Amino acid sequence: MENMINTEALIIEAIAAREKAVAPYSNYRVGAALQTSDGTIIHGCNIESKAYPTTLCAERVAIFSAISSGHSRFTAMALVTEDGAMPCGSCRQIMYEFLGDVPIIVSDIHQNYQELTISELLPHPFGK
Repeated sequence: MENMINTEALIIEAIAAREKAVAPYSNYRVGAALQTSDGTIIHGCNIESKAYPTTLCAERVAIFSAISSGHSRFTAMALVTEDGAMPCGSCRQIMYEFLGDVPIIVSDIHQNYQELTISELLPHPFGK
């Protein structure tokens, strides 16, 4: 059974995930909350490395954690940053490949949000 999306609750989960971020270099914390088709919420946060290209974004941490836990169907993802910034290009590609066209909720820490689709975020994806 597909779960209904509670946007505000999913944003609150992403805010909680953001608190776990490890961002000693940028001081820019990001949280993600990915809702699976069975209602499970998987958190992701950005994790920075001194070798900056090896840093992982919150979106990819959540998606890869969900997949490695056996989830393959998703209903929504919420992202929270200080200022409501959009996902990077790498994350948009991973979202396209693994999430399908689920709602992507992008919010600032004050819960000012917009809901987008992956086709709005990445109109010309690579692959498929």
